[in-house]
Amino acid sequence: MKRLLIPAIAGFALVAAAACAPGPNPVADTMEGGGDVAGFWHGLWHGFIVLFTFIVSLFTDSVRVYEVHNNGNWYNFGFLLGVMIFFGGGGNGACRGKRGRRG
Repeated sequence: MKRLLIPAIAGFALVAAAACAPGPNPVADTMEGGGDVAGFWHGLWHGFIVLFTFIVSLFTDSVRVYEVHNNGNWYNFGFLLGVMIFFGGGGNGACRGKRGRRG
């Protein structure tokens, strides 16, 4: 019985995680009210200001963290790159590790 419990829990966790995955964006490549579709540069900027946007979005309904009227993968790449630039990426931890070593 115990041999089946761990794989059953792992399977349930995997299915639950897959259920939380976002679906496709139905308004991708469609223009917003101003006639714009957010691209790479908008994604980069939105990723860079994500912390401030998130804080403002907690108190107002007119500000969103992520622009849904985007051109798809290029916006996503810019957004992710902007978040990594703002929060330091992975290089900050690697740099810290080298300072503490003595060679």
